[in-house]
Amino acid sequence: MDKRVVLAVAGSGKTRLLIDQLNEHDRFLILTYTNNNQENLKARIFEKFSCIPQNIKISGYFQFLYGFCVKPLLGDELDIKGICWKVPPAYTLKLKRDKRAFYFDDYDFIYHNRMAKLIEGMSEIKERIAKYYDHLLIDEAQDFGGHDFNFLCSLAKMDPDILLVGDFYQHTFDTSKDGATNSTLYNDYDKYLAKLEKSGFKADKTTLVKSHRCSPTVCTYVHKNLEIHIESHRQDETEIIVCDSQEDADRLFKDQSIVKLFYQNSSKYPCYSDNWGNSKGQDHYNDVCIVLNPSSLKNFQEGTMAELNPQTKGKLYVACTRARGDLYFVPEKYFKKFKMNA
Repeated sequence: MDKRVVLAVAGSGKTRLLIDQLNEHDRFLILTYTNNNQENLKARIFEKFSCIPQNIKISGYFQFLYGFCVKPLLGDELDIKGICWKVPPAYTLKLKRDKRAFYFDDYDFIYHNRMAKLIEGMSEIKERIAKYYDHLLIDEAQDFGGHDFNFLCSLAKMDPDILLVGDFYQHTFDTSKDGATNSTLYNDYDKYLAKLEKSGFKADKTTLVKSHRCSPTVCTYVHKNLEIHIESHRQDETEIIVCDSQEDADRLFKDQSIVKLFYQNSSKYPCYSDNWGNSKGQDHYNDVCIVLNPSSLKNFQEGTMAELNPQTKGKLYVACTRARGDLYFVPEKYFKKFKMNA
C-alpha cells in the first residue's frame, strides 16, 4: 500500500491536496493537531461534497490517540481515568523501576506526551486502524514531535494507505515533548527526511514546491535570505520595503490594511497585529509588515537570517510567507512608543 510524505511550501495547496484524495466510497481518517485545522478541513470537505460524508472522519491527534487507540485497547486493563496534560517527571532510575509512574500520574491519568510511546509497538493498533479505515491522511505533519513522531513512523508498516503532508520549515509547535526524545528532529531537514524514509515513507519533494499565495518576489527573498527553497506559481512582482525612519514607521503602524507581525507580545500593541508563529494557517492577509526585535534585526542587518536558531527561523518563514502582496520590514524600536504597559 502507498505510504507517502509530501514536503510542501507555504501557500502551495496542502489542504487542497488532501481534499483531492477524498471520495464517497473509501473510508478515510484525517488527523491534524490544531482545532483551527480541523475546522478548516471540515469547511473544505463540506465545500466539496455539500456535507461531511459518513465515510470521512476528521479527528484531532490526541482525540484519536486516546479515544481510538489507548482507551479501547488498554483502558480497562490499565484502569486509565483520562489524560494528564501536565509535564511528567523527568526520566529517572526510580521511574525505570516503576513503569506505571512513567506513564501515569498519581490519579491514574496518562501523560499526554507518553501515550504514543505506550502503544508504539502494538500490532493491535495497526489492525484496529486497518479494520475501520482504508486511508489515513495526516495534515501539518511537521507538528509531530517527541514520541508522537516515532509513533507516526511506526504506522508506515500497516496496511492502509498513508499520506503525510507538511512543511518542514513551518515547524513552530510540537504535539508534545519529552526530554531528549527527538528534541533536535527539526534542526536538520535531511536527517528528518531520512528518518521518515527509513521507516517506509516515500518522499515527494516536487508536487507542492510552488506557492499560490506568495509572489516570485517574496519567494526569491525567502529563498535567498532564509535559505528555504520555495517557488511561486505567480508571474507578477511585488515589493520588499525596509522602513528606516520614525515617520514611515508611524504611518505604517496606523495603516489598518497592513498586518503587523511581531516576534512576541503583539497584543501589547494597539494595531492590526499577531505574532510570527501564531500567524501560521492565516491566508487572508495582503501586505504584511514583519516587526524585527533586536536579535532578529541584527541578523537582518548582517544578512545572516538563515543562521537564526531553527525555531525562530521557522516562525520568521511563516510570517514572511503570509504575504500575498508587499512585504515590509521595520525595527521594533520604531513601534516602542505605541506599546501598552498592561
